[in-house]
Amino acid sequence: MRYPKYIEDEFLFPDFYRVQMNHPHRGLEDPVKALHESLDDHFLTTRIKKGDTVAIGVGSRGIANIAQLVTALCRRFRDMGARPYIIPAMGSHGSATAQGQVQVLEKLGITEAACCAPVVSTMDVVNVGEVMGEVPVYFSRDALAMDHSICINRIKPHTKFKGSVESGLCKMLCVGMGKHQGALAYHNMALKHGFFPLLKTMAEKIIVSTNFRFGIAIVEDHFEDTMVIEPVPAAEVLERESRLLRIARDNFPQLPFKELDALIIREIGKEISGSGMDPNVTGRTYDLMEDDFSGILRAGRIAILNLSEKTGGNAIGLGNADIITEKVFQGLDYESTVMNALTSISLRKAFIPIRLPNDQKAIQAAFTTLGPLTPDKARAVIIKDTLHTQTFWASRALLPEVEAMDNAGIMEKKRLAFHENGDLILT
Repeated sequence: MRYPKYIEDEFLFPDFYRVQMNHPHRGLEDPVKALHESLDDHFLTTRIKKGDTVAIGVGSRGIANIAQLVTALCRRFRDMGARPYIIPAMGSHGSATAQGQVQVLEKLGITEAACCAPVVSTMDVVNVGEVMGEVPVYFSRDALAMDHSICINRIKPHTKFKGSVESGLCKMLCVGMGKHQGALAYHNMALKHGFFPLLKTMAEKIIVSTNFRFGIAIVEDHFEDTMVIEPVPAAEVLERESRLLRIARDNFPQLPFKELDALIIREIGKEISGSGMDPNVTGRTYDLMEDDFSGILRAGRIAILNLSEKTGGNAIGLGNADIITEKVFQGLDYESTVMNALTSISLRKAFIPIRLPNDQKAIQAAFTTLGPLTPDKARAVIIKDTLHTQTFWASRALLPEVEAMDNAGIMEKKRLAFHENGDLILT
């Protein structure tokens, strides 16, 4: 394919500076020990007794220490004489199939052999009621067949909407434990009733209408380390999740800028964000009923260089970019990506942007399509992904702002370099 002359010509990139943000480390020294200690008092009030069966809902996100925490939780139930079972709680992920969801858990290190608890995976659900006069509420049939059900999930800002609860226990109850049918019902009817109001109402219905007993809430710090583990009784989920969300916001990875000309993201993926790249970092959302995230960041151009290995070809989120590389396009599992987009009613996130042959041309296009702005004046940042923003590369035009920050340090200066195939060389 032939490109415009300004894409084909040699291009002089500005110098870039590696910036290290000095966020405090708040990770727990021993998350598994902290889980056990938090459960000591909680189990005194639980209705779970010897011989009871317990369904543990586990999602598809790449949560820190998730395999160790689920394993410890299963062991704790066995120690008290109960019988734990692991239930995939991930809506339509894993291509909305029972085997696909088992495979997602396997990639996270959650297996029957590792956790010493059977993994029970079907897509069967039960309609446990209706809210707002028309919205069916579904819950896993496998979980309801047990004496009790619980779930474990990370509390974090959502990628679609804002509210007092966003991504966490409530969402896992409605979407995750609701399986494919629950995910479809929620996302479809949220376009009428609003994502947060419907989430809140559906969660309240599940709490009073099912065998859900409690959730294990996790909050991570800027470095993806587990900083809070808290058992949350069913009756207190909405109140306590709201408090934990405020903590999560204060420790969420973000860039220290409000305006950029170009944001280069080296990879996106489902384990990085439910949206592939998190709008709480990029400021980019476009789809129906999605809240405006542009107050966080306005980026003139966004380029994606690759897909993460763990995303398995699910390239959801690429449609929120302007430019992708041929690597992204060739690595795209179209069926998985479209399934994700259709279920979440986020069609724009599966759109395919302008694609260029390699990293060099993609980054070059991000600079040369900004209008009459010389490269040395362009405010540009390169990040690994939207989970890792504590270290990034900033262009020369951002240097005065970085130098004025109390919590940032400049580690080195580098001219962008590329392999013969055009892949970016950058540590």
